[in-house]
Amino acid sequence: MNNLEKLPVTVITGFLGAGKTTLIRNLMQNPQGKRLAVVVNEFGDVGVDGDILKSCAIPNCPEENIMELANGCICCTVADDFIPTIEALMALEPRPEHIVIETSGLALPKPLLKAFDWPEIRSKITVDGVIALADAEAVADGRFAPDIAAVDAQREADDSLDHETPLSEVFEDQVSCADIVLLTKPDLAGADGVAKAKAIVLRQAPRALPIVEVAEGEVDARLILGLGAAAEDDMDNRPSHHDGSDDHEHDDFESVVIDVPEQSDPASFADKIERLAKHQNILRVKGYAAVAGKPMRLLVQAVGTRVRYQYDRPWRDAEKRRGRLVVIAEHDHVNKEAIRSALVD
Repeated sequence: MNNLEKLPVTVITGFLGAGKTTLIRNLMQNPQGKRLAVVVNEFGDVGVDGDILKSCAIPNCPEENIMELANGCICCTVADDFIPTIEALMALEPRPEHIVIETSGLALPKPLLKAFDWPEIRSKITVDGVIALADAEAVADGRFAPDIAAVDAQREADDSLDHETPLSEVFEDQVSCADIVLLTKPDLAGADGVAKAKAIVLRQAPRALPIVEVAEGEVDARLILGLGAAAEDDMDNRPSHHDGSDDHEHDDFESVVIDVPEQSDPASFADKIERLAKHQNILRVKGYAAVAGKPMRLLVQAVGTRVRYQYDRPWRDAEKRRGRLVVIAEHDHVNKEAIRSALVD
């Protein structure tokens, strides 16, 4: 079977809070006539992303076409979780015409690409393309993409120094594996920040890559679907920090799930999250809450101290009005009781 006959799969990767869920929501609503299926890899004990996407399911991507992998990083659970999910999607009637996979912000794309060589599926699907999202403001600040040449020079001078962080390593692997990089939230970075972010991405990329500015996840599906990259056959051109390693760990990160009571004021709730991020060095917060007197659910997403919230949908008749947040931080900075106290008390 040649690649034209295989079911195309697009992998959406990117750092925590880069805007992957927003992008996929827009793809679902504007699929350019394609019948989509979506796989969501939520990192944590509660499926916030899956719930968000299912709440806006439409005819071209009905709820049964949206599947969630909540048992940990997608690149670590290939045999137990990922392969059966792909097989289940391929068995749907009508069959999806394109599968979109949203990885967690911690997933390394290359181990996932290797899964497409799995005997049960390798003759049936192809990786149409890998799309890496990057927060333009964060990249411009150098938080996730340090100067590798400078780091290498410093290492040569002193073997005891390690100037790489887990965050930068994840970012570099995602860029190295990408066919297109989408720079998100360009308005927050400004023209100078966007230019700086593009330069940083190009320095990290092992080959020339298209870099596209995207606001609020709005991008023409024809730009990122139908690339025909066959990435599974192009592994040598997608270097990774973990090449030659049989496995990898994400012990540097930890997620905490917090049930939050009904809120009286969304702005005050956002202030709590901002203070938490500032004092506890939180990387990412995402989830939802109930607001007193409001029939709509409050969707909350935060990257560092930048908090955004909006009402996304009505509470369903049989649904319990409860709030739940996933909080992600580097392992050494997690204080579960302090996090819980900051959000609940």
